[in-house]
Amino acid sequence: MSTPVTEDLSRRQQLVRSYQMAKKSDPKLGLILLAWFALGAVVGFFVVWLIPGGGILSWIFAAISAILVGTLAALLIFGRRVQRAAYKQMDGQVGAAAAALGMLRRGWKVDAVVAFTKQQDVVHRVIGPPGIVLVGEGRSKARLRSLMISERRKHERLVSDTPIFEVVCGKDEGEVPLDKLIKHVTKLGRNVKPAEITDILNRLKALDANRSNIPMPKGPVPTSMKGMRGNMRGR
Repeated sequence: MSTPVTEDLSRRQQLVRSYQMAKKSDPKLGLILLAWFALGAVVGFFVVWLIPGGGILSWIFAAISAILVGTLAALLIFGRRVQRAAYKQMDGQVGAAAAALGMLRRGWKVDAVVAFTKQQDVVHRVIGPPGIVLVGEGRSKARLRSLMISERRKHERLVSDTPIFEVVCGKDEGEVPLDKLIKHVTKLGRNVKPAEITDILNRLKALDANRSNIPMPKGPVPTSMKGMRGNMRGR
């Protein structure tokens, strides 16, 4: 059983690793965070200091406000910069879309690599408020399109009344860039309720039962970004 001290140490180590990773692609990260801390501190200080009352307590509260607001500003910018660096690091790797989809919050079910080809074209499945979202990534548009059509037909046989969306993650026309994938998926609408999502998952068990021993395609697979999100939220 982990102790609070161990958890704090682990969180601190994760933050340090996130900073080191981001700094590789963002050399001025330290200066940027310092500037935002200073800006936030100035704003926090004067907002409290200008409140009528005066006296030593005003200075104390203003100083505390400066530290808190400055730290909050730096953490917010840090989170955005780390996320941007993570996307940049993952972009182009096999499984990058699955790692990005791991950032989805509660209410979403992500199944990485429900279908793939030997040439490393893969399809991931997301089940959430929009319905079913098939997310493809690969090196050949033709192979990937054929794979996604096949997956769509398999799902339609079991959940014909559920909306099914197809999204291709990539940089070409008609594709969704990796860093915009989460935003795109979450904006597909709210077509099904939580209880219906549970029903969809149950109905797809028969389909997934035939996917036993599906290996991940060869190649470097980026780690999930869930841990990074937890760090930014103080968990």
